Amino acid sequence: MRSLVLRSTIFLGIFLVACSFSGLVLATPAEEAELEQLDKVEQELELQREWAKYRWGKASSECYQKYWVNYCIGSARSQYRKEIDPITQQEIALHEVQRKLRKSLKDQEDIKRAAERASPVKAAERADNQREFEEKQKEAAVRAADLEQRRKDAPKRAQENKAGTQLD
Repeated sequence: MRSLVLRSTIFLGIFLVACSFSGLVLATPAEEAELEQLDKVEQELELQREWAKYRWGKASSECYQKYWVNYCIGSARSQYRKEIDPITQQEIALHEVQRKLRKSLKDQEDIKRAAERASPVKAAERADNQREFEEKQKEAAVRAADLEQRRKDAPKRAQENKAGTQLD
């Protein structure tokens, strides 16, 4: 009984690990191409929205030439809503799919970056960079101290130069 529980636990663990790694494979060039295609669809929907807005603006401005202005504007607005509501619904669905794809791509990139950071080569490179940075900081501190010392000694050196260059 105990070995059965242990086996099922191990199997479940392996299954969960396999499922988590299956998400790693999802970010493919096909997903990127699909995201580009969805961006094109989004542009098309935006164009449809702009045309509907243009037609609504034109119709509402024409309403002011008529006697029943409020009725005409209401009709134009209802026509605009008939045109824009399906576009809005399509955009909502499109944005949901885009969000999921972008999240998948971002997660894949984050995993790749984390793997790069964890690599021993990158760790050695970071250690070298840190050491070089500290050396440069020390050199800069020595140069600053030397410059400060020279500034303090400037009046004395100027006096010595003045005394040494006087011609009688």
